Amino acid sequence: MSVDWQLDAGPRGDRTTALYQQIRAAVLDGRLRPGDRLPPTRELALLVRVSRGTVTAAYDRLTAEGFLEGRVGAGTFVAAGVRPARTRRAPSGAARPREAFRGPAPTAESGGYTADFTVGVPDPRLFPLPSWRRLVAAELRATRLPAGYADPAGHAGLRAAVARHLGLARGLRAGAEDVVVTNGAQQAFDLVGRVLIEPGAVVAVEEPGYPPVRRLWASLGARVQGVPVDAEGIVVERLPARARLVHVTPSHQFPLGAVLSARRRAALLEWAERRGAVIVEDDYDSEYRFADRPLEPLQARDAHGRVVYVGSFSKTLLPSLRLGFLVAPASLRTALVTARRLTDWHGDPVPQAALARFIDDGLLARHVRRTRNEYAARREALLRSLPWAPLPSVAGLHVAVLVEGAAEIAARAAARGVRVETLDRYCADAPLDGLALGVGLVEPHRIPREWRWSP
Repeated sequence: MSVDWQLDAGPRGDRTTALYQQIRAAVLDGRLRPGDRLPPTRELALLVRVSRGTVTAAYDRLTAEGFLEGRVGAGTFVAAGVRPARTRRAPSGAARPREAFRGPAPTAESGGYTADFTVGVPDPRLFPLPSWRRLVAAELRATRLPAGYADPAGHAGLRAAVARHLGLARGLRAGAEDVVVTNGAQQAFDLVGRVLIEPGAVVAVEEPGYPPVRRLWASLGARVQGVPVDAEGIVVERLPARARLVHVTPSHQFPLGAVLSARRRAALLEWAERRGAVIVEDDYDSEYRFADRPLEPLQARDAHGRVVYVGSFSKTLLPSLRLGFLVAPASLRTALVTARRLTDWHGDPVPQAALARFIDDGLLARHVRRTRNEYAARREALLRSLPWAPLPSVAGLHVAVLVEGAAEIAARAAARGVRVETLDRYCADAPLDGLALGVGLVEPHRIPREWRWSP
């Protein structure tokens, strides 16, 4: 193990004790782990500028106390039986985060369920790993990685592939120059917010809606106001007059599942033009539509440059790939690319290049067709099994139901190893009593014929 050791025992200090204490502390707090090899005595002596005898004496003391062990012909190692003590935390001090960042740290969801109806996560077993591995390996073999920083707008081939894919699959009017590649949809929202939100600005979101977006806008200093949704999507007449940014999920309202009607789409575009506002079109779950033809996206009908279209490959491929994009109107392109450069410069060019090939070779379209059939079968099995009437929905990897006692139902399900989500977690204003049930993770044979844990 190579470590840049620091030793400060003073001009007349006991350097053997100082080195002993430093190594002992590194073992106890886990910086040096059992089995780690320490530098040879001569090398460490030169590194910390002490005599070799000083290092040897420190090693001998630590060996005698069981922290280190010598292996003939191999060197000195941290002893196998040493267990790190509890790591000491740095003092909390007086620094305090802003209110938007207080509260418990976000963590990954734990597994262990026999049936998992988590919302918004695709089945990793359906991911085309052999094809993806081949494409990534080809990029690593063929590409000489740039010594400097890459284009903050993203890999040129991927931007062109995304523009072509969206033109064919969704009818968008966009070229490669309009596309900015992001680390998932959430970064796209962040870039839009950085470019458009002034402190105190009013941002309108759907209620209920996606909590991370609401929290993101608030963290950027916005006054976030919820707007009710009904069977036709967001109620345009209820939009706050002072809103300068509106976030909508028109293809599959999250979490209730409504599709924004043609009438409301026209009204929303007219409202944005009249108010000088920007619409963030989150095309959530648009790839998985199981009935009817999809309505034309807002971006395709936008004649005045008011819509920023946001999408990702988190549902079609995997969320862990962190591959998303936005399609920007001409007036915002330069600002959004600048914001990307200021936040993290650029994404990883290798998976971006691999995804470009994946799209251009027709693998994405083939994968979406295959998984759409699989998820349609799971969705149908879920709908047949439910003892409640679901809310109308023709797309997406989940369905929602309104039912009294949803929290109790979820608790009973958890006691039987079944994970379900309640709708109130997506509500910021008036809570809804209901459930959101995803089909991405649940194994088909685990979808129960009868939900016996329901009241």
